[in-house]
Amino acid sequence: MRLRSDMPELSGATEWINGEVSKGDLIGDKPTLIHFWSVSCGLCKEAMPNINQFRDDYKDELNVIAVHMPRSEKDLDIAQIKEVAAEHDITQPIFVDNDHALTDAFENEYVPAYYVFDAEGKLRHYQAGGDGMKMLTKRVNRVLGKETK
Repeated sequence: MRLRSDMPELSGATEWINGEVSKGDLIGDKPTLIHFWSVSCGLCKEAMPNINQFRDDYKDELNVIAVHMPRSEKDLDIAQIKEVAAEHDITQPIFVDNDHALTDAFENEYVPAYYVFDAEGKLRHYQAGGDGMKMLTKRVNRVLGKETK
């Protein structure tokens, strides 16, 4: 996805966990962070406490949506996804993408991956990999109109 691209529709989910949201629910209100993860991704699990802290710190200013992107047949088990989500305190809505519908719409190839959209639903930042919370925080603050120290 290119910067300033529109957020894709959140359609084609195998299942939603923790509630379902649509693109229409997210646009116009506040910026959105969409993060891709997988139950078989160690880096994703290591980064999750940071994402959860981020979610909690920005809960009034930022929508946070998780997308479970399977990397193998073993990652398709919904019960396992729910179990890992509970273990790692993923309380935000989770789009289970067993058919890669959203993964393809985002042209995403990596987990973890992070997409920051402004309130109008335009992509403002993308990054992949386990590190980089400092950069992600900086970009989210920029989209929120906050100066970072």
